[in-house]
Amino acid sequence: MESQKEQKTFLKMREESDLSLEVVILLIIGVFTLIFGLLLFKIHTGSLPYTADSTYGLFLVIVSFQIVTMGKTPFGDLRRSWLLIIIGIITAIIGMTACFIPGIISEIVRILVGLILFAGGIALILQLYLNEEKAKTWMKNPGILQQLTVSCSLVYILMIILGIITLLPGITTDYLTAVFLIIYSISIFYLAYCLQKITRLYASDKAINPKLDLENSDNNSKSGFKLLADASIPVSIATIIMVGTLITLLGLVLFPVVSGIIPFSTDGELGLLLVLNAIQIMVLGETPLGEFKRSWLMVILGIVFAAFGIFSCIVPGIFTGYIILLIAFLNITGGSILIIKRYLPVVQATRSPSAEVQNIPPIVKKLMVSQTLLNIASIAFGVSMLIPGIIPGMVIAGILVINGLLFFVLASYIQKLMHYGENGKQQSDIS
Repeated sequence: MESQKEQKTFLKMREESDLSLEVVILLIIGVFTLIFGLLLFKIHTGSLPYTADSTYGLFLVIVSFQIVTMGKTPFGDLRRSWLLIIIGIITAIIGMTACFIPGIISEIVRILVGLILFAGGIALILQLYLNEEKAKTWMKNPGILQQLTVSCSLVYILMIILGIITLLPGITTDYLTAVFLIIYSISIFYLAYCLQKITRLYASDKAINPKLDLENSDNNSKSGFKLLADASIPVSIATIIMVGTLITLLGLVLFPVVSGIIPFSTDGELGLLLVLNAIQIMVLGETPLGEFKRSWLMVILGIVFAAFGIFSCIVPGIFTGYIILLIAFLNITGGSILIIKRYLPVVQATRSPSAEVQNIPPIVKKLMVSQTLLNIASIAFGVSMLIPGIIPGMVIAGILVINGLLFFVLASYIQKLMHYGENGKQQSDIS
């Protein structure tokens, strides 16, 4: 009997996950605030070290990811224009800089996070109750819409409180701040539950699958000013842009770090990498070892990755060695597996050439080359982490910059390939 239950549980975990991108981001923020709240009790007593820079920086990056991929800002939903994406990327760069370089922009990120929470909470709660289509309408419908109103209200009120605490350090005790963070995390999980239930009830299949969804982008929308035009890019490409930004910035930062000009936070770097990997795993089923079905097992794996990354950003030095080994293994193994999977069929096909192989579109060939270069850079990065000093620091920095720029090239090729497929031409497998 027990074995049957275990088998059913395992089969359920392998089923396709229908979590929307918005719910995934909320889960990540919920895990972040819960872990931060729990750790704050120990941090206050001095039992654990604490890095405020990477803590605030990680929060900014998560918020930026939401802006770039969905057009959802802490101040309300906006059209996902190119201007909004640029603002999101700039905010992400500020957050990443705080994670990588401690002590340089500490006050800037603290004030920015405080303003986002405080002003964002006020803006959102005003929109909730002044907009005729939101709270006033939702409360007339018993059930999940009423719960959505309650959960939104709790989240926005707690945002305002936490914003005040962030802007005015010392206004309350660490213990009370920890309690507010834990309550805030519970409220976010409650909101995520409400949104997911509503998605299942009302949303179409396209809205559930982030690989197909352009996240409310409207290709027919016109704007006289190009920066205000809709950015019709899918979530997968927006994610690649964020990862490319991170890797490029990391490489640029390493040049002065290797020269001894500025400090560097290894824990902030590792934590941020794990959290971005977690989002990719949960949203797209993409892992460093390849692409898998977006199952509930992938969601659990993503949450575990996120938890370790968040812990590393908040509390340095505890899991550093283990995370280095994990990321090194994933980069080396993943890069090698993807190269083999990509070229083994090509090698086998060359022994018995077919018209299908010979007529591979040029854009697909370019995509394969850029992906291969990324995989080689990934392997080199993993080796440098596993065996420190085997590759000179300046060379690693250069590799990372090139690697990061290749992500933007990859995003461009994938976007062109999508249009290539939409035009009714043969679209080759890009995996």
